[in-house]
Amino acid sequence: METETLGALAEPTRMRIVELLRNGPLTVGEITNKLQIRQPQASKHLKVLNEAKIVDVHPVANRRFYKLRPQPLQEMDTWLSTFRSLWENQFDQLDEYLTKLQNQSNREE
Repeated sequence: METETLGALAEPTRMRIVELLRNGPLTVGEITNKLQIRQPQASKHLKVLNEAKIVDVHPVANRRFYKLRPQPLQEMDTWLSTFRSLWENQFDQLDEYLTKLQNQSNREE
């Protein structure tokens, strides 16, 4: 996974843009309206997302449509999956511990 992906997504406005684009392509104007930000600000964030290869831009006449690229998000999911077994193991251990405590408490009553 590219660390550039995480860096780009670490900024809250860019994360909100990615969340908006999850529902399909949008123009800069649509993004600015939905997020209540100015066009230069949106364009700056979209440039970062484009450079990080998180979004693609498709010009149509005088409008630019931005859409998510699945590959960087899939790579991030693959990277995160290496940690899921660790988390699940810790949750299983916690569940076993809580069950043990509950059983001890029930025996004492």
